[in-house]
Amino acid sequence: MMHPHDEAARGGGVYVGRAAARDAVALVAPMMESALGRRDVVGSGFLYVVVMDPACEAGDASFEEAVLYEQGFGDRTQWDADYAAFARAKARLSWLTGRDGRTVQALLPHLLRDGDTALSGGVCLDGIVVGVSGAFPEFDELFAGAVALALRALARQAREADDATTLRASAERTG
Repeated sequence: MMHPHDEAARGGGVYVGRAAARDAVALVAPMMESALGRRDVVGSGFLYVVVMDPACEAGDASFEEAVLYEQGFGDRTQWDADYAAFARAKARLSWLTGRDGRTVQALLPHLLRDGDTALSGGVCLDGIVVGVSGAFPEFDELFAGAVALALRALARQAREADDATTLRASAERTG
């Protein structure tokens, strides 16, 4: 399931947009899909991923505006809980605090607000926030962290491609 906003209407950063978020989830999808059948990893048999826009800060955008991409794994008609709501709540906590959900729950309870989730599975890596739900907490964090790392790698790749293009254009002008 994709987020209803289309990329052209989104603000955001230079190197991270909806397409990059979708690509990051796609890179990690084989790992998540293979885990769906492992009840010791994904007890529910379902996963839901929420990727936040790293260029949208809590004071500048609503949570809904900052959701960049969402995707479910597994047959949603068989869900026994609202994994999308859980993943969104995890992403929201990490987005608001700029910290991993587990860190906030265990070490920074003074940052918790009324209504915040008590579940871990939200990750904040260098400002990239991803929430995952459906697996056991340590594996929700694994999948969220993997998506965040993939998104960071894609942004770095795009930046380096821009640098190479700029260098070539500069060399052609002076050359």
